[in-house]
Amino acid sequence: MSDDYGVRRPPRTERLTVRGLEHQLTLWGEPSDSPIVLLHGFMDAGPTWQFLVDCLPDSWSCVAPDWRGFGASERPAGGYWFPDYLADLEGLLSVLVPKGRARVIAHSMGGNIASLYAGIRPHRLSWLANLEGLGLPRTAPELAPLRYAQWLEQLEKQLQERHYNSLDVLAGLLVLRNPRLSMPNARFIAKAWTRAAGSGIELASDPQHSRLNPVLYRREEAEACWRRIEIPMLLLIGELSEHATRLAADGTHDYLQAAFPTARIVTLAGLGHMMHHEDPQAVASQILQFAAQCGP
Repeated sequence: MSDDYGVRRPPRTERLTVRGLEHQLTLWGEPSDSPIVLLHGFMDAGPTWQFLVDCLPDSWSCVAPDWRGFGASERPAGGYWFPDYLADLEGLLSVLVPKGRARVIAHSMGGNIASLYAGIRPHRLSWLANLEGLGLPRTAPELAPLRYAQWLEQLEKQLQERHYNSLDVLAGLLVLRNPRLSMPNARFIAKAWTRAAGSGIELASDPQHSRLNPVLYRREEAEACWRRIEIPMLLLIGELSEHATRLAADGTHDYLQAAFPTARIVTLAGLGHMMHHEDPQAVASQILQFAAQCGP
């Protein structure tokens, strides 16, 4: 058996400048002014949507941007601030889906960006399939002094690129971390996440992402955005994922249903947070049912 993942729908890539930064786009299907927009999660990259795209209909045109500082997209000199992702998404949609409403499938950080955007721009999206974009744990204001101090200390330390001897080494670590991931998929992911460096490889993502965010996450602000969502949402949760559990009371079905009143919540048995890498067919099946209910 080959250790390589068998791509069913070969992708192509393009570069698009958004807000002064070059973004890498991975595209599948015929060119369209209304593609399905795929938004990856933290430390991921657009090409790893390949597994899900291969389970979707050939008639679906899809595009997956790499967020700033991830994958092959350009790195900003001044670091990362979360509202920039909202502005990047608006800039991307203005080019990728210039007319009408966008249909979005988004995972984790991408799901958090998309769900906020759906409330901020309630008439810009048509529907959203949200793969565990559940927000972050609540914080308390008294944590701010320590957080700022930690951030200042991190700024004094020089960041290092993360090197690996080979794709097989990184793939093995990915499988060790997530036993539900097949080795062919792990090798594909390892290739998508890295670039050549000397005699080995290094992560393509900016090491600045490892720095602590000095601004405390305010869940109340996220909830205010979520309450303005009007579009249909599919919220997929992995049964074995630790993310909902980490949120405690904010990760329960009752809370999530109240936070996302338009959402249809589905828990996928036997899957974790990286559900679209582990069993893309199960994820695609739910998305296809949901999209059919939403209409064109």
